[in-house]
Amino acid sequence: MIHTIQHQYVERNTGQLCTERLCSDGFIQFLYSEPVREKAAWLFRLLTSHRLSSQLLALLNFDLPFGAKRFGIVRFLQSCGMNLHECVDPDIAKRTVRAIFERQIRYWECRPMPQTPGTVVAPADARLVLGSLQQQSHFFIKGKFFAYEELLGEHQQRWLQAFAGGDVVICRLTPEKYHYTHCPVSGVVRDIYELPGAHHSCHPTATVALATPFSKNRRVVTIIDTDVAYGSGVGLVAMIEVVALMVGNIVEGVPKVLMCYAQ
Repeated sequence: MIHTIQHQYVERNTGQLCTERLCSDGFIQFLYSEPVREKAAWLFRLLTSHRLSSQLLALLNFDLPFGAKRFGIVRFLQSCGMNLHECVDPDIAKRTVRAIFERQIRYWECRPMPQTPGTVVAPADARLVLGSLQQQSHFFIKGKFFAYEELLGEHQQRWLQAFAGGDVVICRLTPEKYHYTHCPVSGVVRDIYELPGAHHSCHPTATVALATPFSKNRRVVTIIDTDVAYGSGVGLVAMIEVVALMVGNIVEGVPKVLMCYAQ
């Protein structure tokens, strides 16, 4: 049986409780339904466990010329709040869906950086979940969205010890958002490593259907030391970029000092 899930969030600017319009909701609900996962497990594994399958789905959905308008995707994204007026390219809606996702925005006007020292900024335009790894905290989320040891890598004992009991922010990029991630702090990159995994959807249905999905997907971990000259001064920060269904690649550009940038 396929169950319809209503996903709600609090709009930060107004404090209003909103219901999110979910993209490809019918397909994701079908793919993550019990009949498919149990009786057509081969299909489920094919679509969620192989990078090539994810890239093929992305090609069909994101890279077809004029596909954005032909399939009504621009209208859907605009109905979800996408603001094309903040784009560097005013004609971006005439291009592919991928071009819309990867659009450049006038960040100097639309995303001004805070000037307060020690500020941690949001790494992306995203829905946010704030949490803690401390069991006594009201925001304890360990084991709900990810398995801690699995997320950082079970062999990464140094970083597992360093971040035990720390705070967590989960950023989920929704389709209408500007699809780049940026470094949330200033500091020195101490380590970068990749962990293998699947290509599960980050759609709320998949998050409910699977246990700890964010630590099941392929991901890149960047460890940043902010207690350095010109750093943010908030200690060690682990920025973990997670792939998803049809978003199977992480491209990073990281100078040795001060900031990292990822696509």
